Amino acid sequence: MAILGCGVLLSLALLSLSTRINLCLPENGKEIDFNAHGDNASPSTTKKDKGKRWAVLIAGSNGYYNYRHQADICHAYQILKKGGLKDENIIVFMYDDIAHDPENPRQGVIINKPKGHDVYKGVPKDYTGADVNSKNFYAVILGNKRNLTGGSGKVLKSGPNDHVFIYYADHGSAGLLGMPSGDDAVYAKDLIQVLKKKHASKGFKSMVFYIEACESGSIFEGLLPNKMNIYATTAANAEESSYGTYCPGEPEVPEEYDTCLGDLYSISWLEDCDSNDLRKETLEKQYERVRRRTNDSHVMQYGDMSHRKEFLLTYMGTDPANDSYTSMEDISSPSISRVVSQRDADLLHLHHKFHRAPAGSHTKLEAQKQLLDEIAHRKLVDYRINKLGELLFGHQKSSEVLLNVRPQGKPLVDDWDCFKILVSPSPVRTYENNCGLLSNYGMKYVRAIANIGNAGVTIENMAAASDQTCSKKPMSRTSFPIKRSK
Repeated sequence: MAILGCGVLLSLALLSLSTRINLCLPENGKEIDFNAHGDNASPSTTKKDKGKRWAVLIAGSNGYYNYRHQADICHAYQILKKGGLKDENIIVFMYDDIAHDPENPRQGVIINKPKGHDVYKGVPKDYTGADVNSKNFYAVILGNKRNLTGGSGKVLKSGPNDHVFIYYADHGSAGLLGMPSGDDAVYAKDLIQVLKKKHASKGFKSMVFYIEACESGSIFEGLLPNKMNIYATTAANAEESSYGTYCPGEPEVPEEYDTCLGDLYSISWLEDCDSNDLRKETLEKQYERVRRRTNDSHVMQYGDMSHRKEFLLTYMGTDPANDSYTSMEDISSPSISRVVSQRDADLLHLHHKFHRAPAGSHTKLEAQKQLLDEIAHRKLVDYRINKLGELLFGHQKSSEVLLNVRPQGKPLVDDWDCFKILVSPSPVRTYENNCGLLSNYGMKYVRAIANIGNAGVTIENMAAASDQTCSKKPMSRTSFPIKRSK
C-alpha cells in the first residue's frame, strides 16, 4: 500500500490550485452454552457460562471529514446485533452528524466500504452530540448513572460472570484519545483507573478492548496490568499513526464520496467478523489476520494474553448466516492500493472537495479557502512547536528532547496530572491557552509536550514560553531556565 503522507497531500493541493450465532440464539439474560467449540476451546468457554454479553461502542469525533469513525462504530453495532446481543446490552456513543450531513451523497445512509450496505439503520442513539464526552464514557463503564450528563441513561450493568467488549474509534495521540469537543479527551491514566475500578468491583468476568487511533498503543503501554482479565488490541503502537482506508481516489470508491469510508485496522476486524463463524475463531486468530492486513502500522496487543484462546462468540455472539464457515485465507475484500494517515485524512477530503467543485463556483472558492486555511494552520502549528522547543532547550537540544520515545513497556509520562495541565486548557496558562487547540493534526505533537514535562520544565515556565511563542513576543531563552517541577 502506498501511504499518502502530509507532504504528498500538500503537493497535490498546491498543484490543483495552480492548474485549475446458533440457529436458535440465546437470550443475553439466559445461560450461554459454549459447549460446541470442541477440544480447542479455552477453559472459560467449555462449560455453560451464566454471563451476559455487553458492549460499549464509541466514535470520538464529529464532522463529515471524519465519516469513517462513525461508520466503523455503526458496522460494529450491526455485527453485535446479528450476533444476538440485545440493544439493552449495547451502548453506543456517536455524534450522529454524518448520515444527514448535506455533503453525504446518500442521505440517511452510512456505508463502511465501497458498495457496502447501510450500517446506520437501527443503531441506538444512546449518547449523541455534546453527550459524547469522557465523563459520560467513564460513567457508562462504571455503571454510574448519577454521573451521567444527558443521553439515554444506559450504562454497563455487567456483573462478575459477564463478558464486556469495548470498541473505540477516533483520532488519538500519545497518551490520549480524542472527543468531539476540542477541550475534552480520554487520558490513558484516567481510563486505566476506570478499568481498575470496574475490575475491583467485580464488574466483569473478562473484557476485550479494541482501539482505532493514532499512537493507540500508548493508552495501554506500561499501564494495563496483565492480571485484570482484560485483553486489548490497538491499531498502532505507541508512536505511529493509524490509517484511514476506502478513501477518495480509490478505484472502488464511488466518485461522489470525498471522505474515507473506514479505517484499516477497524475494517480488517469488522470484515473478518462478517465472513467467519465466530464460534470457531479465537481472538488470537483474528489478531493475526488483522495484523497481517493492517500492514502500514503495527497492530499491538496488551493485557491478559490468556484470553487470546477464547472464541469471538464469547464477546460478539455469532451470525447464523456464518455457521460452520471459517475462511482459510485472510480477509477477502475490495483491493486497497493506498491508505492515508488519520491526521491527513481531512486534508485529503478538502483536496477532493476542491477538485470536484465546478470551476468558478462559490463552492470551489469556499473549498479553496478551507484547503488553504488548513495548510496554513498546519504550518503554523509546526512553527510554534519548533519555536517552543528552541526557546526551552536551545536549537541544538530541542529536537532530541521533543522527538524522544521512551523504551517499550514504559508509560508516556511519570506525572500524568502535570501532563494534563500542559496539554489541555486550564486555569494555568499552558500551551493551548496561549496557542489555541492543537486540532487533529496538532495532536501529533502531544508526545513533544509530554517530553517537555518529562524534561522537568515547570508549568510556570511552559506557560510563559507558550505565551512568548504564540504572542509573537521577542524570543529569549534566557528567561526560562529549566527547573524540575515539583
